[in-house]
Amino acid sequence: MDSGEAGKKEMAAFPWAIGDDPLAAEFIRHLETERNASAHTVAAYAADLRQFAELTWGAEARPPFAWTACDRFAARRFLAHIQRGGGSPATARRKCSSLRAFYKYLLREERAALNPFAGLAMPRTERRLPRVLSMEEAGRLLDTPKRLLADAAEEDPKRRRWLEYAAARDAAILELLYSTGMRVSELTGLTEARLDLISGVARVLGKGKKERLCPLGGPAIRALRAALEARDALGLGGGARSRERPLFFGRKGGRLDPRTAQRIMKRHLRAAGLNPELSPHALRHSFATHLLDAGADLRSVQELLGHASLSTTQLYTHVSIGRMKEVYERAHPRA
Repeated sequence: MDSGEAGKKEMAAFPWAIGDDPLAAEFIRHLETERNASAHTVAAYAADLRQFAELTWGAEARPPFAWTACDRFAARRFLAHIQRGGGSPATARRKCSSLRAFYKYLLREERAALNPFAGLAMPRTERRLPRVLSMEEAGRLLDTPKRLLADAAEEDPKRRRWLEYAAARDAAILELLYSTGMRVSELTGLTEARLDLISGVARVLGKGKKERLCPLGGPAIRALRAALEARDALGLGGGARSRERPLFFGRKGGRLDPRTAQRIMKRHLRAAGLNPELSPHALRHSFATHLLDAGADLRSVQELLGHASLSTTQLYTHVSIGRMKEVYERAHPRA
């Protein structure tokens, strides 16, 4: 996606796109080429730049914009506008971070003499602890695909084969998410070529197109073998046994997408008697928390999760401490 497409995708209904502005277009190309930002991230930056431009120069203004004429008052006005509009502290911080990165780029390229968003006091965010499944709940969830298949009464052979594949696929999805802590988008992007079931390793392409190795547990390897055998028996992805085929397929024969994977998890959460509002990310949170509970060191968990910053991983230490306190209060006679 080029710089013009980024803005037009985000604001297709408007008569101009942020990518029509020369400096914004340069920055968007920088995000795509130097920072390897995803299309979703680029679109978010484009939308934030456009919002700032419309507030600063008016909805009727057209590019190019006088970005270098903006001062700290313009930055504060933008922050106040977001807050008055009901934006959460997290939203305000993200949007201002987009503009701060834009002006940082302009400074680096000697296109601006001032970053008006540098040093801007940001609203404090309440740090929420991630929702985590207990080990018993995780086990219950991972058992549901097999149980649902056993309960399914289907006499049509073709339909039965699909149900058997779907059960094997769903079991592999849940096992893989819990065994590796990978994101659902990373999981749906996997191909067979990225798996080494003999060594028990998956090569995952994460944020910023960074590759990392994720160890696979025994149950995940067995579930993956079963899912691949069921996939091949149905002939999904073409007759040739190409290792570049997706691992998981949807009902219509195409690559399984993250949204469908989320719906699959919700169905199994309901069947397991768990909160259906949980997302696949809950298994990522559970993976990290259970590792730390069992004594894994923080640096190793950071590498396994693919976090760029250790501070992001440190959030799970608070979860572990919180769970420890709950156990203490339930078990100690004088808690």
